[in-house]
Amino acid sequence: MKWWTFLITATIVAAAVFAGIRALNNDYYFFAGYTVLQFVVLATAWNILGGYTGYVNFGSAAFFAVGVYTTVFLHKTYPLPVPLQIVAAGIVSGLVGLGMGYLTLRLRGAFFAIATLALAVVLQTIIVNWSYVGGARGAYVLRPATIEIVGNYIHYLFLVMLGLAVIALTTARAIEKSSLGYGFATIRDDELAAEASGVPTLKLKLIATTLSGAFMGMAGAPFPYIQAYVQPNAVFGLEYAVNSIAMPIIGGTASWIGPLVGAILLGTLQQVATVTISSAVNVLIVGLLLVAFVIVAPNGIVGVVQKAWRRKL
Repeated sequence: MKWWTFLITATIVAAAVFAGIRALNNDYYFFAGYTVLQFVVLATAWNILGGYTGYVNFGSAAFFAVGVYTTVFLHKTYPLPVPLQIVAAGIVSGLVGLGMGYLTLRLRGAFFAIATLALAVVLQTIIVNWSYVGGARGAYVLRPATIEIVGNYIHYLFLVMLGLAVIALTTARAIEKSSLGYGFATIRDDELAAEASGVPTLKLKLIATTLSGAFMGMAGAPFPYIQAYVQPNAVFGLEYAVNSIAMPIIGGTASWIGPLVGAILLGTLQQVATVTISSAVNVLIVGLLLVAFVIVAPNGIVGVVQKAWRRKL
């Protein structure tokens, strides 16, 4: 399937999902669905660098927060339509990803992972001390109640995130089946051998960090409008860092569909737990499932299905 065929198919499915949820006539489903879609984008973005290229990024929350605070800054300085704020957040976060890659990609393994975690700490310190975007006290971002054509603004934000998820998945699918994706795979499998074979590993890794960072930032851009209040400890929290890693690992990092499966599974479980038990158990659920899958099914759900299919054949 060509990428444009995939895009058309994904768009049709997305339109059906939107129509189905709207038919339920319950705003909670839009809030919950928005959160799940947000994690679909985050997990897909992480997988571009962590799954396709093999460089584990512990700083996902930092890129998400860059997107969030790009929107806060623009809202206070010169408000733009949400889609343009997403584009702006993607540019800023992509540049941060490029800069991080240039400074850290000569490190490998645990050293690179620790460097990305340090980036999150540095960025959080900057935000906490930047009074213009609210600093440690946080910032309020008021959203309109309605918008033309769509109506309810929450429905509009859900639709925007649904479109962003389609774009992220289409990009990941296109990368997977392209020469760029094969280049990423050579780095993941054996970087030294790839360099010896003439593969421009540094260039490819910089592309991966830029794309991954950009999509993480775009995932965070609408967040201030869905929550109406932004606080540093929340957006730099463990929830985003852990989920963005666990979801693709549980779903499977070898293909574009793994992060989608993991995000829908974990995101739905967390929403159910939030309503029935408490949001405090969300990280516990992720931790238990992550440990179980690492031990029992290291290739994730997609890997288990593929293995069972090959046995059947």
